[in-house]
Amino acid sequence: MIKKILLVVAIIIAIPFIAAIFIKKDYSVERTIVINQPKAIVFDYVKHLKNQNNFSKWAQMDPDMEKTYRGTDATVGFVSAWASDNPDVGVGEQEIMAIVEGERIDFELRFLSPFEATEPAYMTTESLSDNQTRLNWGFKGHLDYPMNLMFLFMDFETIIGNDLQQGLDSLKLILD
Repeated sequence: MIKKILLVVAIIIAIPFIAAIFIKKDYSVERTIVINQPKAIVFDYVKHLKNQNNFSKWAQMDPDMEKTYRGTDATVGFVSAWASDNPDVGVGEQEIMAIVEGERIDFELRFLSPFEATEPAYMTTESLSDNQTRLNWGFKGHLDYPMNLMFLFMDFETIIGNDLQQGLDSLKLILD
């Protein structure tokens, strides 16, 4: 009888780990907004990482967070770092990895606490007219096995997407 109980317990424990083998490990989230400004103005604003303090939901979650900077803002290699006691903000940094002037900015987000991860993010601009610009803000991520089990219980598209959209909505209020 004890062997049967142990076998059932072992199967129950093993099922999620077996399932995780077949669950995706990567995710991608992107949100878009149209801003009533020329592309050059929008791009120049968003390529300055310090400006994210004005519109990013994460930057606004803890107004008392410690912020430090390394390098020249709006250039490749610039790093914006943060440290917060709020576990939803945590400790990390964001570095500008590439800039295609007027078109695209690639970032690397390095989360240090309460979890460790390195994820790419980006912003792209597209001119819709002389005074209208489409801005895309995207984020990609990866969860190794067995942490990818979280995809069964958390909708990263919605969670991260809502935060990105809130930031874009705030940015539109600033720039429109």
